[in-house]
Amino acid sequence: MVKPVIVIGAGICGISTAIWLQRSNFEVVLLDKAEPGMGASYGNAGLLAQWAIVPVNEPSLWKKIPRYLIDPMSPLFLKWSYLPKLTPWLIKFLQNANRSDSNRTIEALIPLLTDSVEQHKSLTEGTAAANWIADSKFSYAYRSLEDFHKDSFGWECKKKVGMVPEIFTGNLVQDVEPICGSFIDCLAVISGQGHIVNPQGYIRELMKVFSQNGGKFINAKVEDFGFQNEKISTVYTDNGHFECDRAIITAGIWSKELMLKLGLNIPLEAERGYHVVYKNASILPRNPMMMTIGKFGVTPMGSDLRCAGTVELGGIKLGPSKAPIKLLRRRVAEAFPKMSYDKTEEWFGFRPTAPDSLPLIGQLKESGVYTAFGHQHIGMTSGPKTGRLIADIINQRSPNIDISVYDPNRYNL
Repeated sequence: MVKPVIVIGAGICGISTAIWLQRSNFEVVLLDKAEPGMGASYGNAGLLAQWAIVPVNEPSLWKKIPRYLIDPMSPLFLKWSYLPKLTPWLIKFLQNANRSDSNRTIEALIPLLTDSVEQHKSLTEGTAAANWIADSKFSYAYRSLEDFHKDSFGWECKKKVGMVPEIFTGNLVQDVEPICGSFIDCLAVISGQGHIVNPQGYIRELMKVFSQNGGKFINAKVEDFGFQNEKISTVYTDNGHFECDRAIITAGIWSKELMLKLGLNIPLEAERGYHVVYKNASILPRNPMMMTIGKFGVTPMGSDLRCAGTVELGGIKLGPSKAPIKLLRRRVAEAFPKMSYDKTEEWFGFRPTAPDSLPLIGQLKESGVYTAFGHQHIGMTSGPKTGRLIADIINQRSPNIDISVYDPNRYNL
């Protein structure tokens, strides 16, 4: 009897993995303790961030940390009560903030991210889910041309993969993006990008594709794993147990807890992210943007404007903070003074991040357990590519990129 593949976690990585496996004629059971796509896959900015190849812990982070920690308007926040628990991970994270390790991370992120729009279109080809993908340009918004030049490390990296921006300054900024006020005096615009017009709607449509292809979704919390001869044999949940010979962990930040059930302590921390949605906004950007002051994405979604980003380090047990939302609201008001709206909605969630800013994609030794998590703020961008890589590994096909850099066994497992 052929056993189904069990995919644990119904965010963009899990659903993408499930669909790619179905296309290879695998029976797939998708498990999640919550509604599909209601974690980080719901709250993200909807950006297909092909340009996000430079990690947060890039070489200049050391110079920025003192200012970030004392400036209430910085985009980095810290729950000080969490610092003792955070410290081991933070030390490893900062140890990677050097040119050599940053270049290694960048080289690993390039093949995972830079064809994201194409990967999403390939995943959704011939389905209604394709309607949720929009081609667009993408703008980096700066206070000044001088601030753009200060960002030279990132732009040199982007230029190496063909992302050369068109620069607009002064009154030309408003010609390109009428929503911008005088607070923004420089736009760096790159072509050939894309975004998801509504992440929640997109995930729901992908779930329909999965179900129509014979997939089964079960609302269940994984409680343990069973093994025979060091191979996965059973996934135990609060809603029954499931026999299998392959299980894939794609549960975002909750993957750390699942790995502990396997006896593995992965250094995974949560980048706590926030968003504010401005409902029925009076004016919208023509294309998605990155506000470099405040470090958040700006995406038109129908008649609404979603502003999502910032980084807060504070674990997953503490509730949301007021300061990141306050910063988002202030920076939006400064950047878009002409915009009015009916009301706002707020959200916060967790983006899983490893110390080297790279996801864990692959098989845990020869156990039949595979991982696809740790994508920090690029989960929506890289989900389809990650799912395709996992499907290739299970099918014993050689992926067309070097996947050793994502090896989940790299943390001394």
